[in-house]
Amino acid sequence: MWALGVVCFSFVFALIFAPLLKKLLTRKKAEQTVLGYVKQHEAKTGTPTMGGWIFVIPAIVFPLIFYSTFSLVSAMATLSYAVLGFLDDFIKIKFKRNLGLKPYQKIIGQVGAAIILGFFCYNNPYIGTSIRLPFTTASFDMTWVIIPFVMIVYIAMTNGVNLTDGLDGLAGYVSLAYFMTFGIMLYFYYADALAAGNEAYAKELFGLLITSASFVGGLLGYLCHNSYPSSIMMGDTGSLALGAGAATVAVFSRQTLLILFAGVMFVVSCVSVIVQVAVFKIKKKRVFLMAPLHHHFELKGYKESKIVSVYFAISVVAGAITLIAAGVII
Repeated sequence: MWALGVVCFSFVFALIFAPLLKKLLTRKKAEQTVLGYVKQHEAKTGTPTMGGWIFVIPAIVFPLIFYSTFSLVSAMATLSYAVLGFLDDFIKIKFKRNLGLKPYQKIIGQVGAAIILGFFCYNNPYIGTSIRLPFTTASFDMTWVIIPFVMIVYIAMTNGVNLTDGLDGLAGYVSLAYFMTFGIMLYFYYADALAAGNEAYAKELFGLLITSASFVGGLLGYLCHNSYPSSIMMGDTGSLALGAGAATVAVFSRQTLLILFAGVMFVVSCVSVIVQVAVFKIKKKRVFLMAPLHHHFELKGYKESKIVSVYFAISVVAGAITLIAAGVII
């Protein structure tokens, strides 16, 4: 009941806050500068950016209201990566260019936050060193390797969402399906913990459930303005925060491997870029017309709305598979 309330309140907040933020960003000339080689998006230059605050704010506030250790750390992780993205966006806006923070500066920020989160997981009794294995009731103990593993997950997810954020509504809809999936899963885990009498663990899981619910509501409100044609963009402020939130609900629930299912389109974005770069360096040939993959489909003649619809549909189906793999749907 509370989780559905958080979805509703986050949605209402996003709907009310979005027009106010758009007006402020327009007045401050906080506008997107599109990469020069993405010529099909030249018309989007000038669209207000940093709109990620529309869903980031409820994703920070509501977990803090329903306080638990998990919800507190989740809110701080989301805020940390949002601030890093904000700095990147701010530099782009100030100097009217698409290059914000230098790559090494951005990776230092991502790694720094990920190290702290890795050690938190290692020392937390409800997370520890083991992860659950999909489609089974078994776990795998990673010992101290859990720390670099968690670091890699956070860095991969933040960059995966960032790469997917290339079309109007794309990262938003894929993330919406992702958080809806984990929200459903976390509700069942929370109910199971309560039924088993483990109220302390149930409270922590409830904190993660609230995190997912706040992202769902915030994204629904944000997408009312970001769906094609977009009137505001999330920027790195939003994409890095989304990646951090997505990593958190998976890692803290010890269902990290389910990212491969629920976040399959984020994985596709990352893999398409890696393949494109690797093959070009080795053979001086391009596998795709442009990477990430959604730009390849664009250049093949598919409309943005069509690509977004397909990505979202795949994410929803992948979400159903995720719930089966998690053991909450039989």
